[in-house]
Amino acid sequence: MKILFVGDVYGRTGREMIEQYLPKLKSKYQPAATIVNAENAAHGKGLTKKIYQKLLEVGADMLTMGNHTWDNREIFEFIDEAKQLVRPANFPAGTPGSGLRYIELPHGVKVAVINIQGRVFLPSLDDPFRIVRQLVDEAHKRTPIIFVDVHAETTSEKLALGWYLDGSVSAVIGTHTHVQTADERIFPKGTAYLTDVGMTGPYNGIIGVQRAAVTKRFLTSMPVRFESEDGPGQLGAVLIQVDESTGKSSKIDRLLINEDHLFFE
Repeated sequence: MKILFVGDVYGRTGREMIEQYLPKLKSKYQPAATIVNAENAAHGKGLTKKIYQKLLEVGADMLTMGNHTWDNREIFEFIDEAKQLVRPANFPAGTPGSGLRYIELPHGVKVAVINIQGRVFLPSLDDPFRIVRQLVDEAHKRTPIIFVDVHAETTSEKLALGWYLDGSVSAVIGTHTHVQTADERIFPKGTAYLTDVGMTGPYNGIIGVQRAAVTKRFLTSMPVRFESEDGPGQLGAVLIQVDESTGKSSKIDRLLINEDHLFFE
């Protein structure tokens, strides 16, 4: 079976790229499960119910989140009922939502989806290594196919989590930096790994934001208002081949769509 994962959807441009290309990607590659990171989908910060429903309508089976989970307060109104949404599992106890959910495939197979957030250069949360191990053990009671979205800042923390989980999950894929890395690999015990899947959003912005505002911030160190860049879009994704019976991965391919990397059906 194949799992398709699309990286951080950023604002309107990201949503337009999803609407335009996700159906085409699914038609071309025929993934059994499609997962999309949506923590920036609402104007670059957070998620609304309308956008949640729209992303599912165009082909996502599960949405993951990250450090911007609570930036749009509307999420508090629907997160507990959103069965196709996971937020970082190491948020404090009592936080709404869940860090582990399952995609139920038509032929009875389940895909466990775990969302975990790193702590280096991000808000201090519970230990991601300890929490993810607990959830992996829980998920193994129901399925060998386990996908982990590691939403973290540093390559070292993501890579450490990847090696830590090698052999116990199908894939460890990083999000958050919005820049696709070129280090895709299958670890020795069968876990697919990529440090960052990249962003789905404005191609000519700076990680999605208008260039002028970011440049001004660097030049002056003064606070500026970050707005989403207009113009052409990009889509970052990864396609993983997984053995249904063992949960081991055998292949991982990066996908990148933009003006310089055209999509061919």
